[in-house]
Amino acid sequence: MVKLPLRYPFIKMMLENQVDGYYLHKQYELHGKDLVLMNDIQSFFSVGTIKIRSRDGHVIYYVNSLKNLTTTIIPHFEKYRLLTQKKVDFELFKQIVFMMNNKEHLTPEGLRKIISIRASLNEGLGETISADFPGIIPIDRPLVDEAKISDPQ
Repeated sequence: MVKLPLRYPFIKMMLENQVDGYYLHKQYELHGKDLVLMNDIQSFFSVGTIKIRSRDGHVIYYVNSLKNLTTTIIPHFEKYRLLTQKKVDFELFKQIVFMMNNKEHLTPEGLRKIISIRASLNEGLGETISADFPGIIPIDRPLVDEAKISDPQ
């Protein structure tokens, strides 16, 4: 069994524009020297894809299947809670996955709500999504509870 790091340096929820609409994926990004670790993470979860970004050599592990997000990734992070702002990002991400599982992204209102949630995550909206959805107002981010790590002893 692979031992995963306590915190993931770059965890992003991506909403990308494709020819047939927007799709969701969760990605974990590390420096290229961490390819072995990223392969271990992929082996641990048994889902997802790894790619190496040519412009900077970063290794990216991503999962874009709603089924895999719902049955594998989300249960893991519910069992092993994230800390700090990543906890808030995860809860918002989980809300988007729930909405997409309920097909809310197929209505204009549902998609705009998802985009509003996405605007509150990580680095906000990219230029393309901002241009496609002008006037989106990010939702208010919940505050993070004080993170306390219990002594395993």
